[in-house]
Amino acid sequence: MKANEVRKRLIEMDIQKFSGSGTTGVFPCYENQFKAGATKEDAAPIADMESFSVSFDNGVEEWYAYGQDGWANRLPTAKSVTISIKGKRNLGDTGNDFVADKAFKNGQNAMGYFEWVFPDGTKVSWEKAVYSITALNAADATNAGPLEFDVMSNGKPTITPPAV
Repeated sequence: MKANEVRKRLIEMDIQKFSGSGTTGVFPCYENQFKAGATKEDAAPIADMESFSVSFDNGVEEWYAYGQDGWANRLPTAKSVTISIKGKRNLGDTGNDFVADKAFKNGQNAMGYFEWVFPDGTKVSWEKAVYSITALNAADATNAGPLEFDVMSNGKPTITPPAV
């Protein structure tokens, strides 16, 4: 192999390593997965979740210095994440039961481990995420009972890159 071909191959290998699974392109949202539990060791997938959305809240400090001709300077100084998940109540499922049990809890009792696994294998987790239950069991007579909740970040997350 010529030196340029070797260099090109090494760059391709680094790109595959960086992207985790080596796959590229669009993906179905069901490849996102969630786990919940009292601890990381107890965490289990949450059955029958149907949709989710993520909201990032960024604290940005802003100031106007004399030397900037009226243009703003900005510095991101804070972050938080809220993950809103909707699905069905599944009695007897470990993850689903763990989340539903938070409905009438406050303080430390309304917290627990939460893990979001991205399609590429990246994991984002919190040891003491806040669980805020927004819907439980109540719907039309012919509907399956809902379980809807927000998971709110509580401190800096642990971000684990995908395994290579």
